[in-house]
Parts: sequence; structure tokens; C-alpha cells
Amino acid sequence: MRLTHFQNSFGEEHTQTLRAMDVYKEALNYLESYNISVEDEVYPELEEDVFHEDSYLHSPLQSDCVDLPDTPTLCSPEALLERRLTVLKAILESEQLYLSELQTLLTPMKALKASAGTSQPVLSSQQVQTVFYQVPELRDLHRDFYTGLRTRLEAGMRPGPGPQSDQGAQVEQSPMETSGCVGDEAGGSEMKLVTGHGGFQLTVGDLFLKMVSQLRVYRGFIDNYESAVEIVRRCTQTNQCFRELSQSMMSCNGIDKIKTSYTFEALLYKPLDRITKTTLVLHDLLSTTPPNHEDHPVLQEALRLSRGFLSGLNEGSRCRREVTLSHALRRQVIRDGFVVDVCEGGRNLRHLFLYTDLLLCVKMKGGATGKQTYYRFCWYLPLAGLKLQWGAETERSADTHLRIQTIRSKMFQLRQELRHSNMGLVKGLAARFLEKSKRKMEQLELMLLTLAPVPYLDLHSPSGKSHMFLLSSLFELEEWREAILKLTGEDMETVPPDLLTLTSSCVKLRMTQQPPLRSLLTEDEDQCLCGTLSVAVQSACGLQQPASVSVSVEVDGYDFYPTQGQTHSSVPSLCPHWHQEFSFRVDGARQMRVVCVRETGQGADSEDTVLGKTSVQLDPAVLQKQWKRRCISLGQVEVTLFLKYLPHPLDPPSITPDQQQPVFCVPIGAVALQEGVLVPHVVRCCVEEVERRGLEELGIYRISGALSDISTLKTAFSTSLREAVSRLRSVDIHAVSGILKLYFRELPQPLIPTELFLDLSKALNIPDMGTRISTLLSLLQSCPDVNINTFFFLLHHLKRVAEKQEVNKMPLMNLATVFGPTLLRPPVATLGNSFPRVDISQEVVVQVQVVFFCLLCDHLPAAWTSMPHDSEEDEEEDTIM
Repeated sequence: MRLTHFQNSFGEEHTQTLRAMDVYKEALNYLESYNISVEDEVYPELEEDVFHEDSYLHSPLQSDCVDLPDTPTLCSPEALLERRLTVLKAILESEQLYLSELQTLLTPMKALKASAGTSQPVLSSQQVQTVFYQVPELRDLHRDFYTGLRTRLEAGMRPGPGPQSDQGAQVEQSPMETSGCVGDEAGGSEMKLVTGHGGFQLTVGDLFLKMVSQLRVYRGFIDNYESAVEIVRRCTQTNQCFRELSQSMMSCNGIDKIKTSYTFEALLYKPLDRITKTTLVLHDLLSTTPPNHEDHPVLQEALRLSRGFLSGLNEGSRCRREVTLSHALRRQVIRDGFVVDVCEGGRNLRHLFLYTDLLLCVKMKGGATGKQTYYRFCWYLPLAGLKLQWGAETERSADTHLRIQTIRSKMFQLRQELRHSNMGLVKGLAARFLEKSKRKMEQLELMLLTLAPVPYLDLHSPSGKSHMFLLSSLFELEEWREAILKLTGEDMETVPPDLLTLTSSCVKLRMTQQPPLRSLLTEDEDQCLCGTLSVAVQSACGLQQPASVSVSVEVDGYDFYPTQGQTHSSVPSLCPHWHQEFSFRVDGARQMRVVCVRETGQGADSEDTVLGKTSVQLDPAVLQKQWKRRCISLGQVEVTLFLKYLPHPLDPPSITPDQQQPVFCVPIGAVALQEGVLVPHVVRCCVEEVERRGLEELGIYRISGALSDISTLKTAFSTSLREAVSRLRSVDIHAVSGILKLYFRELPQPLIPTELFLDLSKALNIPDMGTRISTLLSLLQSCPDVNINTFFFLLHHLKRVAEKQEVNKMPLMNLATVFGPTLLRPPVATLGNSFPRVDISQEVVVQVQVVFFCLLCDHLPAAWTSMPHDSEEDEEEDTIM
């Protein structure tokens, strides 16, 4: 049905597009008849559908439709029947729990009736009748429905004689066959359709239709509800015995035998919650029932009757007031916004509401001409006992990457057209063209908003339900997480919501009116950034204990290009350093968000912690073309970074996803330039890891690591620096030292240029040790900046390794023997260049001794790991709180 709806919507839109084209052509003909020419190139998008296969996604902001996009799912009849069986099992379990709650509510009724005839009654006979009005009838109604549904499922799942059942499907033996009354394990039994089409023979529609036809029983309960609650509240305040009873009524969950504590008022609220769920349950069951199934028309009728009953309820009924939670707290909206809900592998844009005691996820509907916007319920989770787990990365398929890049390219093209839309257009056609282009931009942004998010938040309820939603930035995710954690607690009282009323009230309660689409904002382009914003994250301080830390940088504006970057995780330290540079191409950027994350490991139970976050205003009048230092306070942590901004027109984004430049077998100068550093990250990260856990490793740099681990690390460094650093932390330390040696070995030109080989060889013949070392260092100073700084950085590291030679058995000579042939090579004779031939034995001696004598230097020059960012003209330091 949903697919048919999408097809119909697409057909209507296509027809409207054709009509618009006819009007446009008529206008052209009319103008040409008066010798007025119109440039046809101005209207390329009028003849092209920007969606192609994505046409079913509509903007929620159009006047004719505000439906947020769903990910359509198609499945086979067998899979649909399997899902239908799952829904039926869930309904049976839910009915069992509901019956247990009703039985708990009725438990004190007999005792209260008996006390009503005594001299000191807790409640009068009239009050008892009011409190429990229609509750026995509700129990009988649902007990009959539960018994009938359980019997049907038992019969439908029991195999017939022989290898195949009468229904034509093989089934597995079910524990339900031996189950007893409501309190047994029937709701938790395992039933599974194995194969075939026997599910078509399982009919339950008449049971639902019978139950729905008796929903009038709820009418009396609803009309009486407020009077019953008022008696319970008044008696709770005045009678000690009743207060003890009403504040802790224990109900046994028949599914897992766990006793749950409820208040009397919460149990009275259960039927109100149930009447709403009836419609939702019927909707779910109908959506998993094949159209040619015998139950389909019956369930449609049951759903129609259920909806009719709900719509007939008085919206202004006094029972629809707020529910009192613990400590007289009233349920209210704390935060709301749009998130991407992940369900069965699909992504759907949803509106999420955070209430005082629960999370409510809804879908925006309606908005057509003459119809009011409303929300449709998706799911809700109580905050009591809710567990949260967040992560900054999720997998994206190659197809998703391609779709994102294609959408970005189309958005950029539309943005350029909108900027120049008033030039050369006829006035009447300009308005129509602008409106159409803006609608397309909104649609494209909406698709990107659904496909692009990566950070995720997992929610796990004690009831076993879980949901995952994605957000566009780590900053926004942390805001949601903080807001939820402030309200979450194990001792919270859970009062089930009236989902119908709660969902209906979202339109009035919402604070976020629409998805965060950039095209809807009115912007002053003089106050926004358009060009290249460079951010160099240098270091952090203020940690209370050594930790592995990373920094995330996010920039807003049109999402034509990637606008998020995250440093690799540092080695555990009180003052971590990264010296990592990010270059963002931005259009319409106003803010930069910085998030500092402490990473706690790779285990399944490990969870990263946000140490601090802040938002920084980006003012093009303040930012300069030269680096400017900023010290940003993120709570207890202070991050030092550098900013520079170069305004310029932007090039169209490439449809091919941006790939990280290769690291291995590439000149070291090119790698350093790409990373904006003087010592490549692969060298720094490997050195830091060896110093973290390899200084006392026997034979470090001499013992070879596993080839498979080294190959994996090589691939990771050429794919993602964060992934590579993550793998460095878990592989054998000899694989880390091996990948560092491999990097230097595979350089197209050695770290020490071959042109210096002969001069360095001659310097080794100088008799005086001090003069020999100073001459070697003087010759090496002529190397390119990247080469000499990397060389000195490595030498300082090797000296620290040698300090542990009593444990690792790697003195300076051993280390020089390992690295000498890798860092220095003799020149190779080529056409037009003739060099003296060097004996192989003499070659090795030179390679080893050059490194060895440099290691002996007591005053080895310090190494710069990154280019200095301080501006010579302006060294102002801004501290942003």
C-alpha cells in the first residue's frame, strides 16, 4: 500500500511537472511572437527531475505535503508472514502483561468491598464501585481475546501428522502446547514458521473484529476515570492503610516472572493507554498481512472501527489532562528536534520529543490543502532505567557515498542558479522558477539530511526494547545525550502515557518547527564564510589524569563538501598533541563546533566520554588569511588550535567521493604537505605507540612483526588515519615497529638524499670525534625541512629506545644497524650522471656509521613536527569560553 502511495504521488508530481512545462512553452511562444527572446539555458532544471529514482521523497515543507521520508521496504510473502507471526507473538505477550496488570488492579477490590460494611470502612460501597467501574468487564473482554488468540496460535503452529502439516507448512514444536493460564509462560513461548505457506491458513482477524466491536466498554471507564482517580488520591492522603496499598501494588509479569511495582493511579491509567495501543497494534498487524490473505479485509474493518471509536472520543475530555508523576512533577517537553531513526536497516527522518519521563518518536503528516498538520506515533521509551550508548562512526556503503556526492553536486548547481536567478529572467517566470528551485533545494537537503548522518545514539530500555537514531553532528548528539541523562534514573516512577493525546499534542508543544534545512534560513552573505577555512588542532591541557583524547571539529553552512573532521586519538597523556590540520570548503558558514572526546579502549563495554564542547562564532571580518591562534575552553580542558580563512569562489563538488591520498610509496614531502605537518602522521603515530608500550620489548625494531598485521596497517594508513591509529593500539608492537621501517624503506627517495652520500662518507674519515659529528650534522642541515625534521624526530626516539637497552637489548649500534640502510642509500648511476662505484661492504658501513654517530651527539637539534602557525603580523591570542 505504501509503495502504491509513493507511485501515485510520483505520478501526480510528474503530471504537474508536465503541465508546468506546457505553460512555460506557451509563454516562450507568446514572447517570441513579439520578438522577445529568452535564453533557454537559464531553465535547465525545468526539464530535469533532480530525483530520478528518489522521487518518492517529498519535502515536509511544501504546501501539498509535509510527510517526512520513509525508506520503502519490499519483502517476499514468506518474510512478510514471518514478520506477521512476530507481531502476533508480541501482541499475545502484551495481552498477557495487560491482563496481569488488570488482575493486580482488581486484587484489593474484594477486601475493600468487605471493609465497606464495617464500622471503619476504607472506602464506601459507592466509592468502591466508582474506583473499579468497568474494570472487571475489561478483564473479561481481554481474557476472552487472549485465550482465543493463544488457541489459534497453538493450533496454527502445531505440526500435523506426517512430514508436513495440514496447513502446508512445517513448524517447530512449541512450548505453548503445554501452557496453562494467563500467568504461565505462554506469552514467552517460542513459535516459528519454518517454511511453506501455512501462514495463510492462520486466521485471527475475527478475534480482533470481535474485540473492537466491544470497545464501548472502554467508554464507561473513560467517562468515570477522573472520578476514580480523585477518590484514590484523596484516600491516599487521608488513610495510612490505603496509602501503603496504593503506593506499591506488585504485579507479576507472566513473561519473565519479574514482579513490578505500580501505584494505584498508574494501574488505573493502563486502560487509557491500552485503548490507544489497540489501533497501533491493528495497524502493525495489517501492514504485515498480505493483501490476498483472508484476514486482510477483516483487519481493515477492525482498524476502521477502532479509529472511529478513538476519533469519537471527546478531545476535551477531562481525563486527558496531564499525568502526575512522582513528587508532583508534571509531564512536559524538555527538548525536541529532528533525528534519523534507523529501523530494519532503513533510515527515516523523525521528530523526537524528550518529555520529563519519556522519549516520543513521531512522524509528521498532513499539510495538504485544507488539512491540518498532525503527527503519527512511531515509538516511545520510558526514561526509567534507560541505557545510552553513543558512537561517532557508522558504516556507509559505496552506493550511499555515491548518492551523497550526487546530491551535493545538484545542491551546489541549484545554489548557483538561485544566486543569479534575477538576472535576465522575465518577471512572471522568475517567481515560478525561483519557487520551483527552492522546493528542489529543500528536497535535496532533506534527502541529504536522511542519508548523511554518521554519529549514532543507541537507546536500551529495561523492557528489552531498543532504538538507534543518527544525528548530523557529534556536538548535537552530545546535547541530546546530556539532556536525556539529566532526566534518567533507576528510581523514576513510570506512568504510561496516553499515546493518542500525547502524539496529538506534539503540534502545539513542539519547539523545533521544521527540519534544519539551510535553504530556509535568511542569510546575510557578508556575515557568512564562503571559501576555505583551515583549522590546525595543536594540543590540549587541563586533563586530570593521562588519557587518550581526540578532538572533533564541525563547521555549519551548506553541506556541499565534508564539513567535519576528527583528529586521531592521542597516546595517553596529560597534555596530548596532534598537530593535525583540516581544510574545509564552506559556503554560508557561521559557526564552528569543537568537541573533545576521551577514548577508553576497544572492548565491547568501553564507551567514549565527551570531556567538553563549545561553539565558536566565525566572523569573516575577524578571521585572516594568516594563521591566528585560539585557545578554546571546553570545561576542564583547554584546546589550542589555529585558524585562517581565505575567501574565494568555490569549485563544484566532485561526484566521486573524496579519497585520502596514499601514504606509502609517495615522496615524504608530498605526504607532509597534504597533512600540513613537518613529520608525517604515520611516523609520529608509530613512534608514540612504540614509546607507549614497546620501550622495554625485547628486540624492538630487530624482531619482525606478522606480515598480515603489517599489511593491514599499511592499508589502514592509506584509507583512514583514525582507523590506522585504532589498529595500532591493538596489534602486536613488533607490527608497529615493522610498519614504521616499511614506510621508510618504500620511500621513492631515501629520507637522507642520495646526493649527500659521498660527502657524508668523507666526513666519517675525520679523526676528531666532535668535528666528525658536527660536520655530519652540518651536511644534514641542507636536507629539505620535512626530511631533516623527520630524521631528527626519529633519532630522538631511537635514543629513548637505547636508554632501555638493559631490557630491550637494543643499544645505539643495533638501532643504527637496523635503520642505517633504510634511511641512507648510495646514488645510482643513470644516463648523463656518473658516480664513483661504492663497494657493497663499504656502503653498509657508511649507512650504519652516519646514523650511529648522529645518535652519539649529546646536543642533537630538536625536531619541529608541524609548521609554525603563529602570524608574524598578528600574534593576538583569543580565549573562547
